[in-house]
Amino acid sequence: MSLNQLKVRPKVSATLIFMLLLQFCYAQQDFSKVSDWVNTNLPDLGGRAVMMIYKDGKMVYVQSFNKLSKQQQNRTKVRAKIKGADAETMLQDYTSTTRERIASSSKWLTAALAMTYIDENKLRLNDSIGKHLPIMSKYGKGSIRVWQCLSHLTGIQSGGLRDMIEGFKNTKTMAAAMEQIAMLPMEGIPGKTFHYSNTGLQIIAGIIEKISGKDFETAFNERIAQPLGMKNTDFGKNGVPLAAGGAYSTPEDYMNFLIMIMNEGEFNGKRIISKALINEMQKNRVGRDVVIMNTPAEAGTWGYGFGEWVMDSPLAVADKKDAMPDSKRSTAVTSPGLFGSFPWVENEKKYCAFLFVYNLQNKGRNSKYKELKGIVDEVMK
Repeated sequence: MSLNQLKVRPKVSATLIFMLLLQFCYAQQDFSKVSDWVNTNLPDLGGRAVMMIYKDGKMVYVQSFNKLSKQQQNRTKVRAKIKGADAETMLQDYTSTTRERIASSSKWLTAALAMTYIDENKLRLNDSIGKHLPIMSKYGKGSIRVWQCLSHLTGIQSGGLRDMIEGFKNTKTMAAAMEQIAMLPMEGIPGKTFHYSNTGLQIIAGIIEKISGKDFETAFNERIAQPLGMKNTDFGKNGVPLAAGGAYSTPEDYMNFLIMIMNEGEFNGKRIISKALINEMQKNRVGRDVVIMNTPAEAGTWGYGFGEWVMDSPLAVADKKDAMPDSKRSTAVTSPGLFGSFPWVENEKKYCAFLFVYNLQNKGRNSKYKELKGIVDEVMK
């Protein structure tokens, strides 16, 4: 091949080099079982998926899977019509730069943002929310603690993501959103009632706006997105940001976040969150005496830390009444979303991975996630 030919086809050459590098990485470890699992489960994953695995300072596996059935194509067209989006664009193959809504994977991002303020002593885990949001005290919820908001233990009766989207449809400011939440009824005792929802993390977003003097999107961009090179990640940039379920991201962007978590708060040599707080995020806060009001299908019997599920559910115990329960740090943590994406960090084997999909069918998700993680664990040992 001549130099002129190479100049005519630079994209082909770049792709070839990338594929050769990937093949070299794959030669070190056999990822065929990972690919086989995704291909086998692809119909149940929505017909499109991106799988990425990072270990030892490099991406060791990156693969896109695209095989939409006719039915899935039709569903996507309907979704495009509802959103007022271009159907052809929404039917494009998934790649590592595809941008999509990640639902509850957003919770991890918001919790991480909160940690940056705790590191600076602008916020404390045991602060009452009434200290920062007087409207909560007005409606009898001021004594709820920050740590309870981060762990779905507020005791507030809450709906799901769709309920919050509908409720905030005509809400223009975070302050108005806080008043809506403040007016919700209680369903249990704070700290003793677990209800997986969007309410607690949305309260955290309201507090962040108060203590920072900035809107939530700006605070997230400055403290998380920019330092991590997450150029295509945000919370929608219009209306009130849904801090617990409204983020949009790409596989590449979200992997940068996971790498930071895996490296105990560091990314590319820069400290984002202290190691101590990364450890605190990964401890179960749901004690045995907690009443479980609601938990999603994908969670099974996992425990919950700050904005993330702890996959081995270490025993959580409070040293005195009404204190924050403590536990050993989990060996693996995750924050899967309503639309099926499954990010996780494996602390013992020192890797992180992300299955990026869009699919509303949640039947059997927990067992599928465990199965996939088991396969990756075996490869990475």
